[in-house]
Amino acid sequence: MTIRTRLRVADLATIPLPAGRLSKLAFDTGDVELRLYAPTGTDNQVPHDRDELYFVVHGSGTFVRERERTSFAPGDVLFAAAGEEHRFIDFSSDLTLWVVFYGPRREQGKHA
Repeated sequence: MTIRTRLRVADLATIPLPAGRLSKLAFDTGDVELRLYAPTGTDNQVPHDRDELYFVVHGSGTFVRERERTSFAPGDVLFAAAGEEHRFIDFSSDLTLWVVFYGPRREQGKHA
């Protein structure tokens, strides 16, 4: 897979979601994985097997991580550790996020 110097949301927006996935792969080096995530309706994530950072591109709402709730808007960065329950709730219909997965893999459920 070629890793491009610059990526835009539009570069991945027209690509269909892969079967069984909730996000679109931009690149995966083995150490770092970048995905585009734009949930519709309900965020059905399960805990992931790596730490992750969400970079909010568009939209707003509430991010729930374990028992913590925090509002978010474009420009914010959100963190969830591997294995933690987390999801987006009460979010706007234009919610679009870059997701960076990194660190060692741990046994968990599906990725976003």
